[in-house]
Amino acid sequence: MPTPDASLYLSVIVPAYNEERRLGTMLEETAQFLHEQQQQQPDYTYEILVVDDGSRDSTSEVALDYARKHPEYAIRVLTLAQNRGKGGAVAEGMMRARGERLLFADADGATKFSDIKALEEKLNHISQETKRGVVVGSRAHLVQTDAVVKRSAIRNFLMHSFHQLLYVLGVREIQDTQCGFKLFTRSAARCIFPNVHVEGWIFDVEVLLIAMRCSIPIAEVPVTWHEIDGSKMSLIQDSIQMALDLFTIRLNYMLGVWRIEPELSE
Repeated sequence: MPTPDASLYLSVIVPAYNEERRLGTMLEETAQFLHEQQQQQPDYTYEILVVDDGSRDSTSEVALDYARKHPEYAIRVLTLAQNRGKGGAVAEGMMRARGERLLFADADGATKFSDIKALEEKLNHISQETKRGVVVGSRAHLVQTDAVVKRSAIRNFLMHSFHQLLYVLGVREIQDTQCGFKLFTRSAARCIFPNVHVEGWIFDVEVLLIAMRCSIPIAEVPVTWHEIDGSKMSLIQDSIQMALDLFTIRLNYMLGVWRIEPELSE
């Protein structure tokens, strides 16, 4: 369950499944940046919460070893007994985080972490009235770059098909729903994550749909991103599962099977 009140400024939730090789680099960049921010602004208190999603490798040990070697950094490690999927790991971390601002960031370090400053600035702006807001890190500006244009035909076909499905689902304002770099106010996170049903790769879409249904302001900010080797996604299998999950989300909300619980939205 979430703590009643925030005791820190920022929580960074890092979902990690079999990430022993890539996690250390991501933690180094993230922790150094946040430590520097805190040295400049003492009230910039933070925690990095690594959520090991039932890994079969040494992900937890890598995170704990890094934390022991760097006691100056505020790092916590939560190890789930069973693999729940990325969405389940993020939701668990969000519910246990102590920050007033909550960011989830992928363990591969594909997004330049210092771009959080742009997300924070936008979140402060859109949450002025309601104290709620979600800012999505976006790679949409990279669509015409060589990194995307030169990808295989099947990858680009699947990408465009996915965006067509999103349009049907009603997610038309956000150009990049899947970037693993999203910042929430605490009140927005406490409205959204207790209501999330989908725990696989497509959970980001349900997160945004719930935010829309809760009338939470959403904004999108370009971020610096580069592809990192070692992706856990199976191109065809996971694409099919994501399409099935999209239809599941659409059907359950359309039929009223899934509802936003008001007592969880407060």
